[in-house]
Amino acid sequence: MARLSGRTAVITGAASGIGRAASILFAKEGASVLCVDRAGTVDETVAAVTAAGGRAVAMTGDAGDEDCVREYIARAQSEFGGLDIVWANAGISGGWVDYQDQDAAHWAEILRINLIGAFLAVKHASAVMIPKGKGSIILTASVAGIRSGAGGSPYSASKAGVISLAQTAANEFYGTGVRINAIAPGLIETGMTKPIFDGARARGNEDKIGQLNPLTRYGVPDEIAHAALFLASDESSYVNGQTIAVDGGLSTSHPVVRRKR
Repeated sequence: MARLSGRTAVITGAASGIGRAASILFAKEGASVLCVDRAGTVDETVAAVTAAGGRAVAMTGDAGDEDCVREYIARAQSEFGGLDIVWANAGISGGWVDYQDQDAAHWAEILRINLIGAFLAVKHASAVMIPKGKGSIILTASVAGIRSGAGGSPYSASKAGVISLAQTAANEFYGTGVRINAIAPGLIETGMTKPIFDGARARGNEDKIGQLNPLTRYGVPDEIAHAALFLASDESSYVNGQTIAVDGGLSTSHPVVRRKR
């Protein structure tokens, strides 16, 4: 039996990587999916879903903008007749910028998309879900938000905020039946991490990618999508306010090769 049969899901950051993999998987499991991204290639995700026999609609927009969030919440309901799952997955890394070269605008943009976008998803999705007494909201955090060594300062701070948001929001909605959880991916091959993988392959070091975690390998988007499927489904009905690390064990120690300034 399809684990999301008859349900409506919104997935942001759906044009590629984790969001695309999740859109295809959720639809395969019976959900109708609104795929949201500011990149026009979100249409390719919908094409992949429909080619596999699933149901999906594309929407372009900035997941860190409140008008866009209002629109995707309304659009999911108008297109599919309800709203059961929202995954605030859209995010940016900001790259590696020397600390003295970072400025407030750089920080603000990363926080706007990664953290404020997640907050807005919780705010507007919960308003629809609370009257029904149920719903699953999923946020994309990162192992970089757990401790140092896995990302730049603004990115890490934004993801630490997402972890806190999952905890605090779960308690804000005490007794409502709405669950809020986060996923903290480790090193996953996506568009955002492409420079890391391209650089390693150019140096002939591809076999060393992911060597710092106990599984000694990197992950793929589908592995994160399956974790989200668990959180979206009734199988996780007693999981709330948690952050699940899907990282090959990296966050158990966060070993890191130090870079000299």
